[in-house]
Amino acid sequence: MVWALVAIAVLAALLGGLAMREKSRTGVSMRQALALALPALSHRLDARAVRAAGAAEGPVIYAISEQARLDAALFLAALPDDTLHILDPASAGHWAVEACRPLAKSVIFDKERMIANRRLVRHLKGKGRLAVYFPDAVEPDADAFRLYRAVALLARKTGAKIVPLTVRNARFLRSSLTPAEKAPRQWFPRLTMHTLAPATIGEIVAMRGRDMTTPANALFDRMAELRFTSTDPAQTLFGALVLAARTYGPSRVIVEDAVTGALAYKRVLIGARVLAKRFAAMSAPGEAMGVLLPNANGAVVTFFALQSAGRVAAMLNYTAGPANVVSAINTAKIRTVLSSRAFIEKADLQPLVVAIEENGTKIIWLEEMRETVTLPEKLSAAALWSRPIAETRAGEPAVVLFTSGTEGSPKGVVLSHRNLVVNAAQSEARVSISVEDSLFNVLPLFHSFGLTGGMVLPLLYGVRLFLYPSPLHYKLIPQVAARVQPTIMFGTDTFLAGYARTAKDTDFASLRFVVAGAEAVKHETEEVYRSRFDCHILEGYGMTEASPVVAVNSATHSRLGTVGRALPGIAIRLEPVEGIEGGFRMWVQGPNVMLGYLKADRPGELQPLEDGWYDTGDIVHIDHEGFIEVRGRAKRFAKIGGEMVSLGAVEILVQSLWPADRHAALSVADRRKGEKIVLATTTRDADRQRIAEKTQAEGMTKLMVPSDIVPMDDIPVLGSGKTDYVTTQERVMALLRRISRVGSGRNRKSNDDAPDAAKDAAKTAKRPNRRARKKSA
Repeated sequence: MVWALVAIAVLAALLGGLAMREKSRTGVSMRQALALALPALSHRLDARAVRAAGAAEGPVIYAISEQARLDAALFLAALPDDTLHILDPASAGHWAVEACRPLAKSVIFDKERMIANRRLVRHLKGKGRLAVYFPDAVEPDADAFRLYRAVALLARKTGAKIVPLTVRNARFLRSSLTPAEKAPRQWFPRLTMHTLAPATIGEIVAMRGRDMTTPANALFDRMAELRFTSTDPAQTLFGALVLAARTYGPSRVIVEDAVTGALAYKRVLIGARVLAKRFAAMSAPGEAMGVLLPNANGAVVTFFALQSAGRVAAMLNYTAGPANVVSAINTAKIRTVLSSRAFIEKADLQPLVVAIEENGTKIIWLEEMRETVTLPEKLSAAALWSRPIAETRAGEPAVVLFTSGTEGSPKGVVLSHRNLVVNAAQSEARVSISVEDSLFNVLPLFHSFGLTGGMVLPLLYGVRLFLYPSPLHYKLIPQVAARVQPTIMFGTDTFLAGYARTAKDTDFASLRFVVAGAEAVKHETEEVYRSRFDCHILEGYGMTEASPVVAVNSATHSRLGTVGRALPGIAIRLEPVEGIEGGFRMWVQGPNVMLGYLKADRPGELQPLEDGWYDTGDIVHIDHEGFIEVRGRAKRFAKIGGEMVSLGAVEILVQSLWPADRHAALSVADRRKGEKIVLATTTRDADRQRIAEKTQAEGMTKLMVPSDIVPMDDIPVLGSGKTDYVTTQERVMALLRRISRVGSGRNRKSNDDAPDAAKDAAKTAKRPNRRARKKSA
């Protein structure tokens, strides 16, 4: 009995001490502080963020992202006691909420009709405070979205400041509102309150651009920003992977490939720890080490080993050819390349290896390194799997990716840990994913979309990942997908269209959605996936310099013909372009934008952006709801007779006539008009007359009709799936020069002979390239 009294006294003293600390930290009343003491003890609750939220002068609307039933109890105790909490019946019935309701004002009614309640309007106009609980839905349905409209209108009517609030990790509580199969339950997860600065609805709209969003969409984006900023800004890639392992379970199988099987989080981290010690011994802190590996488990382990060792992973594009790979190595001052003999042999990349070694760069073969690993090393890694070899900071370089060179010479893009972790969080705040999902990634890890979306995102959010080594296996990939049964797939329009041509209707039946990027999605591709596979293609937009995702459509915010709306946390600046009506050159800024470039003229020297804004080089139109329509690249316009014509629009027009073929519109110098459009196409019977008739029928300018049509056996494609315009332009110019010589040899006969000459030249010019591609494949 005495010991029980002593224990009670000790517990009371402990809770009293915690209550005094919470009162000092948050500025709440003693009654509220006592209510916060218990979760501070059991869940290590950090409620300091509400002090700034509570200091905001009324009228104030606290917009709370409700993840668990316990959330309402926590905010009843943490927010100023004169706050009126709008509770729904389900939340109000929870025992913890009932216990905390006496601590503040509360009312229970349908939140979707709250705007019609005059009491709330009077309360806010009287400088009052209101707490509204939003469902924690990344993609809210139409009914849930009414709440955003209601709160936005209420804020506009009363001039109230909106303060977003959430409790980090609350979705893993036993009282979570997310189904257990989507969010694994934990008994005592660490809880942290997180908030954004107060802002009126007008100020929130201005953050997204007054002509680029509606008040309801702006509020929705603000709440999405709250979700992604609740991620620890100091996280490194390795630290984020360890946190994911602890959150979803170290034994959870997370990655699988077609050869070596499946690995759990802990196996990945143990392997990374073993390799990290070796990498650290052969390099200097912060040194860039080349990674020349296919999509496989070994690439994942190697990547995170470099992060653990405090080295920078320079992802080399093995499809770029020896000259470009060696140029990338020299640009990033890479002394060591990590690769696999089995991969080199299967991919027939021996000439690339020769070029690398002749450059004086050392190649480390991972199979040989694996054979020399000792038992003590394995035991040490098993014991210390969650600890990195070297300490790094979130703002330091983590990855170097090399631009594909569609507009010129490739450059090294330096991305920090924060860039990648934040971009994954931004994407997760816009598109709904969970541990129920599995992602099928065919995009190479040397491509930014394949790296961030296809590896970092699923690993950090508990989504099982299946890696496939090449996106070019059009017949095999549907068969593998039928076996793996993924719910999500990433790809480009070129690859997706190729898979659909060979797939059975059941092969992709498991897919919930496909995220497509790198190039515009054709209407025909979207229609095929919707009608045959009951799967929506969510088109997105980005670039390597933005880690890469900038915008994406989602299930509830989607518009065909656009690339979606900008991710939360990304600011957009538009600049008018002479000669293009309704189109603007887009600049972006945000925590996902790169640290800077590495260029061949100054090897190894980071060249940052001058003011943090990145010029995308894209001409866009953004509608009043924020949907972005990409009209073409600034360099992908032809100036004909003083007017700007989009080459991308020409390609879309031609694609509608011959959807089964590939086309590339190019700009070529012209003495009379300055520039002219030349169409490279795999359509053998393409003619200008049909294009002219289609242009007239669509009400488009006659300037879009190509001056010349050059038939080709195929259009060159980069490893990322994009059209290789540089190579295509070189080939077309060579063909046009040949045509010119043929015309001269015929005493300058009529131009009607030109198409035939182009066909003859195309056949002759393509033969060696076809053999080279076959050998490369």
